[in-house]
Amino acid sequence: MAHPRFVNRESELDMLRSRFQNETAELIVVYGRRRLGKSALVREAIRDEETAVYWQATEETPDAQLANFVETARDVVPIVDDIQRDWEALLRTLGREDATVVLDEFPYLIESDDALPSKIQRVWDMHLEETGMTLVLVGSSISVMEEKVLGGGSPLYGRRTGVIDLPPLSLADARQFYPSADPETTIQSWGVFGGTPYYLRALTPSKSLAENIQSHVLSEHGVLHNEPEFLLRTEFGIREPQTYYTILRAIATGKRAANEIADFAGVDSNTLGSYLSKLRRLRLVERDIPVTANPNSTRKSRYRLREPLFRFWFRYVYGQEDQLVQLGDDAYEQLVAPTFTDYMGSMFEIICQDALPSLIPKTYQGIGYWWHQQHELDVVGLASDGTLVAGECKYTSREMTEGDLADLERSAAQIRWTPDNGTEPTYHYCCFSRSGFSDGLRTAANDRDDLSLFDPSDIVQGT
Repeated sequence: MAHPRFVNRESELDMLRSRFQNETAELIVVYGRRRLGKSALVREAIRDEETAVYWQATEETPDAQLANFVETARDVVPIVDDIQRDWEALLRTLGREDATVVLDEFPYLIESDDALPSKIQRVWDMHLEETGMTLVLVGSSISVMEEKVLGGGSPLYGRRTGVIDLPPLSLADARQFYPSADPETTIQSWGVFGGTPYYLRALTPSKSLAENIQSHVLSEHGVLHNEPEFLLRTEFGIREPQTYYTILRAIATGKRAANEIADFAGVDSNTLGSYLSKLRRLRLVERDIPVTANPNSTRKSRYRLREPLFRFWFRYVYGQEDQLVQLGDDAYEQLVAPTFTDYMGSMFEIICQDALPSLIPKTYQGIGYWWHQQHELDVVGLASDGTLVAGECKYTSREMTEGDLADLERSAAQIRWTPDNGTEPTYHYCCFSRSGFSDGLRTAANDRDDLSLFDPSDIVQGT
């Protein structure tokens, strides 16, 4: 079974292609963490464009970059070969041709010529804005793209006509790459490899999930063995890497509250916020608050890793190199398998949250976690029709029972939420289970309209 050539990204492709057809000038920014397929996206979008110039910058001198760009552009617009080697002159010429120009790895250009955004701003305002040109700036360095291209202090601020902050693929799209279509294997595959296209293309479809984890992640020769470390050290340019690594490992091993993370990492609680802010900006860490809380006023926060591979790596690979080498081909069975079910618990919760709108079709104002004192719920959806959907997730080897439902109902009763119409909420309860349901719980679900049961097959189908 071969990997698909290109998967989904339909909304992004539609947006880009529609802008290419506009008669007015377009300046589009495409950015996001490395490995998400930004280059593949723009190349796919320009596939049928006759006057499209796609060029990927390299870490070279400004003169070398310009010469390389001209060498690429002249194959599409030959006249550029006779133009002065200057970005303003070259872009002005391409603008007269109403060309589509993609400058990939744009941060490399800024690193070699910090004045480039100002030059583009000048030629855009004086010449390009009146053409039918589409200029697409693509970058993997989120900090550079946000500060030098999108930020209020950038010369290009206010010029962009479209922005794509590219996310990972959803489970529904990513599962086409997974080694098995079995629902439980699909859920487990997402829990390790997520929806990052580069990671998915590394998978060997003919091998089991365990074999893929062993050969690609745990093995010292695996293509993803040092992936998180590589990204942290090179792409993001993080200083004090040990501190960031320790914070990520703390979160990966279940320390989610700020004080727990600070204690584990040996970081002063007053300075932890700056580290977490950087990691959140890089799309590696996400802040959770109770779904009913106001994000601008609540002090309740928990943190989790957004990228599944990072969570897996910091739990099973980071700091365990010697043990992995000693175990060799037995590393998965000895190191991962005994605790993999526990590892998957929180990943299962996220999948269930994502699947909720399809499983219980409503318009939701918010979906997420909820907790207060000793009460906690894995899935809570606040629907615009006044329904409060409360769910409990169990990724264990035992069936869910009527006792689990009773716990769910008790916790849901503690939620303080008033629908927009001012009435009392209507409750709907959901049980998400890896290992099925007891006969008593199934009977209850058959007798009640406010209770739904979902197994892995239902959940995967709903994503």
